[in-house]
Amino acid sequence: MKKKIVVAITGASGSIYAKLLLQQLQVLQAQIAEVGVVMSDNARDVWRFELGDESYQNIPFKIYGKTDFMAPFASGSARFDTMVIVPCSMGTLGRIAGGISNDLTTRAADVILKERRRLILVARDTPLNLIHLRNMQTVTEAGGIICPAVPSFYSLPKTIEEVAMTVVNRIIDLAGLEHESYRWSEGGK
Repeated sequence: MKKKIVVAITGASGSIYAKLLLQQLQVLQAQIAEVGVVMSDNARDVWRFELGDESYQNIPFKIYGKTDFMAPFASGSARFDTMVIVPCSMGTLGRIAGGISNDLTTRAADVILKERRRLILVARDTPLNLIHLRNMQTVTEAGGIICPAVPSFYSLPKTIEEVAMTVVNRIIDLAGLEHESYRWSEGGK
């Protein structure tokens, strides 16, 4: 069964993760029925600063306004399977943990949790304070998955993109999509 996926991009550092994930979802479109994207204003600013371009304007999926509560994934009846917030700011995480649905990202996350579907938060901050940790615990207990943007190095990545892809590959695995990536002890290096 093809997946319906929401990708929300917040203003935390780590725009490269969002860009690479969207590129991979395009490659994996045979497994996907629909992708909806929502970006915060800060996400656009951080993307421009970190990546030096406005390539978010060329995202190959439908982009919804940050307060567009008519977006299909603002309701459980649209049956979106998975939501990935990448990168996920601590403010967004805190609002989700507190049940505050004040924009499309937090509303969609609330819908995903209440429908017992897959919510993946790619947290991108360090160090973490006790409030962050408790918010992560709350979201985890509600059924969400905290996937910190912590790259792995056992695949011996050589470029920034390869390093970032180690996180994106985990996100894709968590979303339940089939893809080729480095697997520990499977004919590795």
